[in-house]
Amino acid sequence: MNGALLFVEVGGWSPAMVILDAMEKTAGVRLIQAELNDRPGVCMKLTAPLGDIEAARGAAEETARRLETEIVADIIAGPAESSAAAYEARPDFNPLIEQATVHFSETNMNEQASFAVGLIETQGFTAVFEAIDTALKTAAVEVLAREKLGGGYITVVIKGDVAAVTAAVEAGSAKVNGLGRLIAAHVIPSPSQGVLSLLPK
Repeated sequence: MNGALLFVEVGGWSPAMVILDAMEKTAGVRLIQAELNDRPGVCMKLTAPLGDIEAARGAAEETARRLETEIVADIIAGPAESSAAAYEARPDFNPLIEQATVHFSETNMNEQASFAVGLIETQGFTAVFEAIDTALKTAAVEVLAREKLGGGYITVVIKGDVAAVTAAVEAGSAKVNGLGRLIAAHVIPSPSQGVLSLLPK
């Protein structure tokens, strides 16, 4: 492994995507993979020269403060040659949540999309289904993907132009009350390719 390592663990899929977007837009980092765990949460593993890694950690911590979400961000400046066997997870499938728990990035991290993505994350399936139905009826957006973390946490991702996605996320989020718990709702304009590569297919 050439370069330093950064591990960023976030307690939610949608804030993790916002934080990853900020890191990629701040520094020349390469996402190795993201691994789901049972907090529920996401552990993102990145590599780059140490200066970029330090800038990415700063962006992650600042974004987490703005989102009011807790993260763990740790740098290993000179990883041991054989340490990859511990942190690079093999493909894994969780039959309980019926999806992969290890996501690999296979795209060019220097490109960005020309559209926005919106993420609505709830604890409770009914809540997110109502939220997305409302979002689709509010603006010209389409459902791009969904991600489950266990513990009833589910995120649905929509795409469209920034104004449409913003209106859809706001309207959808307002429908969650009484049906479940709103964990997070975010809009990412021009998401980085690393974010797009982690979206479930």
